[in-house]
Amino acid sequence: MENEFSAGQEQIIGALVYSIIFLVLVTLGLILFFYYSRKKLIEKEVEKINIKLDHQKKILQTTIKVQEKERNRIAQDLHDAISSKLNVVSLTTNVLIEDETISSEHKEALNHILDITTRTLESSRKIAHELMPPILDKFGLKVALEELFEEFTSNTSIKINHQIEPLNQLDRNSELHVFRIAQELINNALRHGKADLLQMHLKKQKQGFELVFKDNGIGFDVNEHKKKSGIGLQNIKSRVAILNGQLFVESSKKTGSIFTINCYSYGY
Repeated sequence: MENEFSAGQEQIIGALVYSIIFLVLVTLGLILFFYYSRKKLIEKEVEKINIKLDHQKKILQTTIKVQEKERNRIAQDLHDAISSKLNVVSLTTNVLIEDETISSEHKEALNHILDITTRTLESSRKIAHELMPPILDKFGLKVALEELFEEFTSNTSIKINHQIEPLNQLDRNSELHVFRIAQELINNALRHGKADLLQMHLKKQKQGFELVFKDNGIGFDVNEHKKKSGIGLQNIKSRVAILNGQLFVESSKKTGSIFTINCYSYGY
């Protein structure tokens, strides 16, 4: 009887052990099944997000291409149509001023017209250069940025400390994006930040570049701007995205703002 009882216990223990092993294997199988199912779902979601981001990037590229094309057209119209006609008005006015038969009152009016024409001509040239800087095509990004800094600092109290390294690896479109980013950063710092001291460093990296822009302005709430960016900041973000870069923003009412852009490869 005892032997039969012991044998029965062993069978029961054996059955329990096999049952536990079976349950453990089933549990592991279910865990692995849910893990890989979840992993596939995540991979599909990531793939969808990447497709969406690629689509958004293509839209940004197209939008900015159209924007730059339109800027180029307007700049060309300013140069070919408006500037040329203003030059004709200026030359004609000069001829009339030199006419000795014209009264002094009329000459005074002509001088006034000439002054307005000259200032309008200068304004149209400035707008055309801002829309499509010819120096960028002729001499490259470094010289174009230095001229941009000179335009903002000449005859003003604004100071721009800069250290610009040549980025010979950039193509024409990438150089234009960097120039527009710098242009927008300066405009935002002066118009919204009320800054008068700016610093810009453009450094060449092994596989890209780093742009650091600082200002002593009134600063802003970074978290608020993440929720709702202005047109200027959104334009910067779009161009950084096209350059396959990352934008980091720090801002404080005591110290102003710092924008850091790291790019390791470039867009179209």
